[in-house]
Amino acid sequence: MRTEVITVRTGSRPVVRDITREAERFVESEGDGLLHVFVPHATAGLAILETGAGSDDDLLAAIDQLLPAEDRWRHRHGSTGHGRDHVLPAWIPPYASLPVIGGRIALGTWQSICLVDTNGDNPERQVRFSFLPG
Repeated sequence: MRTEVITVRTGSRPVVRDITREAERFVESEGDGLLHVFVPHATAGLAILETGAGSDDDLLAAIDQLLPAEDRWRHRHGSTGHGRDHVLPAWIPPYASLPVIGGRIALGTWQSICLVDTNGDNPERQVRFSFLPG
């Protein structure tokens, strides 16, 4: 298995950050196999979705409806509503596994690999790419 960790700056507000290009660069010299993407954080996740046409903003709006950033959470350290950030990975998992064929990730036409981070208290995230040859 080959593995690499990258750092992604997410800033101080909720964000859906497309990391597809970084993942493509990681596997471009590989053949067939499996790409595993993992975010080793308790308050971030990964989603496969279309970006740039409003879906990323729709996802953040849906998160706000499902998990409001209010002071009602039992987990209370950090900024107001930070408890919801710790619940996020139960709905948006911190991992994704994707097929790689001939050094290319087999995503659908409009699919992107996105880091979902609602935690403004941590402006940088680590993402681990791992490749398992087929």
